[in-house]
Amino acid sequence: MEAVVFWVLAAGAVGTGAAVFVVDSMARATFSLLASFLCAGGELLLVGLRYLGVLVVLMMIMEMLVMAVFMVMYMMNPAGLMPMSMTHNRRGALAVAGGAFAALAAGILAVPWPERRGRPPRDPTVALGDAVMGSSMLVMMVIGVAILATMIATVVLATHRGRYDA
Repeated sequence: MEAVVFWVLAAGAVGTGAAVFVVDSMARATFSLLASFLCAGGELLLVGLRYLGVLVVLMMIMEMLVMAVFMVMYMMNPAGLMPMSMTHNRRGALAVAGGAFAALAAGILAVPWPERRGRPPRDPTVALGDAVMGSSMLVMMVIGVAILATMIATVVLATHRGRYDA
């Protein structure tokens, strides 16, 4: 059953990712990209990386919705729904994409894949955090809170009106 879900999510991620370049409006491209990222987040959840899967899902939902809101506010056409071409230099883009695909596919087939040693960690989230950050995990957590406080302070200072102004 897991294999079926894996392949459905993989096909969904690739299909909706390709749809980003096929649809004819920015809003549709945004929601196609969101669907692709949600499928990728589902893949992460499927392989047991709960923290990363939930993080990808939550981050991409918020990012794409903010992007859609800005499209509604700032685009000249209504809500980014007017037809437009989503590609530029079609021949060049196809050549670069085809070359990159061929190189990556050749790499997959040419590289000797290592055998697994040992068993998977008991908690993959802790193992991933330790592998990525090592002893700097506490520092990165503090920096994350500082960046969040900076973003909030920037928004507060950027508004001309106060909380009680009408």
